[in-house]
Amino acid sequence: MPDTSYFDEEEFDSKFDGRTLVRIFGLVRPHWKWVAGFLLAIATVSFLESYFTLLTKRIIDEAIIPQDTEALRGLLGLYIGIALLFAFGVFSFIRLAGVLGHRVQYDLRQKLFNHLQNLSFSYFDRTPVGWIMSRLTSDTERIAELVTWGLLDSTWAVMNIATGIFFMLLINWQLALIVVPIIPVLVILSAWFKQKIIVQFRLARKINSKITGSYNENITGVRVIKALRREKANLDEFSELTGEMYQASYRAAFLSALFLPSVQLISAVALAIIVLRGGQLAQVGGMTIGGIQAFIAYITFMLWPIQDLARVYASMQQAIASAERTFSLIDTDPEIVDRSGAYDPGTIAQEIEFDHVDFYYEADNPVLRDFSLKVRQGETIAIVGPTGAGKSTIVNLICRFYEPKNGAIRIGGRDYTEFTLQGIQSRIGMVLQTPHLFSGTIKENIRYGRLEATDEEIVEAAKLAGAHGFIETLDEGYDAQVGEGGTLLSVGQKQLISLARAVLAKPDIFIMDEATSSVDTLTEALIQQGMDTLMKRSTSFVIAHRLSTIKRADRILVLQAGQIEEIGTHQELLRQRGHYYRLYTKQFRDELEKQYDPYGDSHNGMAPQPAAGD
Repeated sequence: MPDTSYFDEEEFDSKFDGRTLVRIFGLVRPHWKWVAGFLLAIATVSFLESYFTLLTKRIIDEAIIPQDTEALRGLLGLYIGIALLFAFGVFSFIRLAGVLGHRVQYDLRQKLFNHLQNLSFSYFDRTPVGWIMSRLTSDTERIAELVTWGLLDSTWAVMNIATGIFFMLLINWQLALIVVPIIPVLVILSAWFKQKIIVQFRLARKINSKITGSYNENITGVRVIKALRREKANLDEFSELTGEMYQASYRAAFLSALFLPSVQLISAVALAIIVLRGGQLAQVGGMTIGGIQAFIAYITFMLWPIQDLARVYASMQQAIASAERTFSLIDTDPEIVDRSGAYDPGTIAQEIEFDHVDFYYEADNPVLRDFSLKVRQGETIAIVGPTGAGKSTIVNLICRFYEPKNGAIRIGGRDYTEFTLQGIQSRIGMVLQTPHLFSGTIKENIRYGRLEATDEEIVEAAKLAGAHGFIETLDEGYDAQVGEGGTLLSVGQKQLISLARAVLAKPDIFIMDEATSSVDTLTEALIQQGMDTLMKRSTSFVIAHRLSTIKRADRILVLQAGQIEEIGTHQELLRQRGHYYRLYTKQFRDELEKQYDPYGDSHNGMAPQPAAGD
């Protein structure tokens, strides 16, 4: 199998050109009606908020200074009406933003999950779970926040600036023109901070994926960690990762914090100039008291959104960094796909042929070399050999998790790439050395491979697999919860349920990958009983560590360095007195020594030897 001891994250250090941002906002295209209502509500609220200041000017100039009570009542009535409309607008866009955010996040997670189902087996071999989980959780949340609350804040800010300038031009165009040059200055300032901030957030996201992966490994491997007393060493490694995360996050936060005071300083200087000029105009009758008050309010009203844009921009950098990684997952193409014209064969219960197959995970490290084998329909093939000989690779190729680099695999005389993946993989049953159960009940796990199965069929499959006996002893029987990954059951019980799941699916090809290597003798006998049931129905491939479980196989393959060293029945291989004979006699002797001397004394090597025809 390929080396997965490390995983280098993609590096996103090229200059941001806006395409990622365009792609992010492309996610809201299916919900354009919500977006339109959302933007209309923001525009309305922004206009009303600006109009409040103009209305305050009118109240001062037209009612308070002239002491016109009638005008005051009319303007206050208008003020209350606008306030009610303003409140409704705020309610509307917050509600619309919330709905839009959840819809975008739902769509994105659904798309990612569906895409993961289509990716090839090799992708999961080389990609840590923590990296994938970060894309599905925290990254999708940041993207959804950008297209909702980020869009809300930035749109509101831009509309406030635009309406503020509009009303200032109405009051005094000369003073308004003083404000306009401030905007490009702030834009240039934002551009300078842009790359500085995004680099640090990209680094933080990269380290965050490693931290998530570390969490996953330490939780799933807690038994090994405690058994080997690795807590202190793991904590040191984790502390190094979190230290790097802290430094990157600190630098990003420092740059963001420096951005805001820079904006405020420029704003304060501009405001001082405008107040000075406004006072001079008031002295010559160019402005009213209400006009000066309104103009100062508009300046503050306009500059506050610019400061808020700085905050939104900093958040946008996080979302862009998250989006780059999320889109990199979406853009990953499966390596194994249906070929043009592929069809469902209806059944794969036919002869299987490996025709001069070469395969490797890494080009300079071949796993199978010129491998050829014909398997008759209904035949049981056992595969033995040392670690790395290619045993699991053979069954992975049969399942088409991978495809040959050279040569071909044929089913019924046809290259199996002519068939759809669904047509092949839906007709294969597999029981692994480490069985995986899904959270839920025993019944749900057995039914997993054939959802239309009845309860009676589930019970019958459990009986054939030898699992019915222990299931009946549970308080809730078939409705008992198995826990996440089957943690509430023993390894042997999980194996029996996995076997029952395969029996129920009635596969054309059945694969057992060292399924008895971690169970006791009694459970092994039950599993063997279930295997015999399946092998009568299917073409079977059995990878075995315990050679006693494969004596009844039609043929046994002894692999060495990706090639067949020996092939034959159990008795034929024993008579050859080759590699299989040495493996079998060693296991036979070890088992007898355990029986004769459970404390490990060798009895001077006097344990009985097997006969050649055993």
